[in-house]
Amino acid sequence: MFIPWYSPSVRLTGRWCTLYKPAKDAHRYIQPPETYTAATAPGSSFELGFRGSMCILKFDLGFLGQPYPHMWLSVDDGSAFEVPVDRYLRVLAQGNGDHILKCMYKGGMEMLPRWYEPLMGVISFVGAQAEGEAPLPPDERPLIEFVGDSITEGVLIDADFDTVMPSPIDQFNRPYQDDAAAAYGCLTARRLNMRYMAQAYGATGMTRTGCGSVPRCGLTYEYVFDGVPYTGEKPDVIVINHGANDRGASCDEYLMRYEEFLRLVRKVNPSARVFALSAFCGAFDMELGAFIPRYNEKYGDNVFFVSSKGWLPEEPLHPLREGHRIIADRLYPILRDALK
Repeated sequence: MFIPWYSPSVRLTGRWCTLYKPAKDAHRYIQPPETYTAATAPGSSFELGFRGSMCILKFDLGFLGQPYPHMWLSVDDGSAFEVPVDRYLRVLAQGNGDHILKCMYKGGMEMLPRWYEPLMGVISFVGAQAEGEAPLPPDERPLIEFVGDSITEGVLIDADFDTVMPSPIDQFNRPYQDDAAAAYGCLTARRLNMRYMAQAYGATGMTRTGCGSVPRCGLTYEYVFDGVPYTGEKPDVIVINHGANDRGASCDEYLMRYEEFLRLVRKVNPSARVFALSAFCGAFDMELGAFIPRYNEKYGDNVFFVSSKGWLPEEPLHPLREGHRIIADRLYPILRDALK
């Protein structure tokens, strides 16, 4: 049977939206339009419960550019394996019983359009073919969201990949070098025993646009991509890490945009615990630390400031796997204690 993405046997986590694929014969309306769910933010994931020894995942490739984005797949909490997205992906499981498949958008080419259509940096999940559906156990853990730039996205975590299989075009290496699952946000969420989601795009900031034509964060937070609102589950905890890409702006502009962004985040998530994590390169650390108490007093809020000063050396700008583990080692106890 076919299990559509909106089945009760599918659980989406992260910034997904519903899209419609035109009917094969749009003029005669031979069949209704096919729907699928799409995400442009790495770290977005889904779980699928299926029955039988095999399922075939179906994705819409649309305008994707090669090399295709990469995903992590695992079955029944076994070892994860990395695969490029494709029109059909066949997954074999042990035995004919009920199984749970987990899939996470690992990463892709930053420079491909992923905010304005036609989208070329996106994961579009249609559904799966299997013997039958299987129930998903409830997951009532809190949801934590990390908002940031390329570091939060997991860019260049495996920067040395291009010395193993070099490409003359740097972006062609990115699906192999980037990994949202190894980024500090996902590592911290696991330690906190929380579900993880992210909205992070390379080169974006409070004051500037980023790779893939993604606007500054204050213009993107309410959306999955241009004009398509995010309507999924609201996070219980939000960690904001912006500033590294704002070093070309004045401190006044940065703090003005930061205030606007905090107001937006609070409007959308009135009950969430919000943490302002300073840039790992040290940009605006002292200024942001002084601003947050003033902001809290002005609006009666309780945003928690976390200084990351001294956690990492300034180079490389994009931490490798060990660098992200160091960040998680520092951040986890702070969040744990603050959330008690």
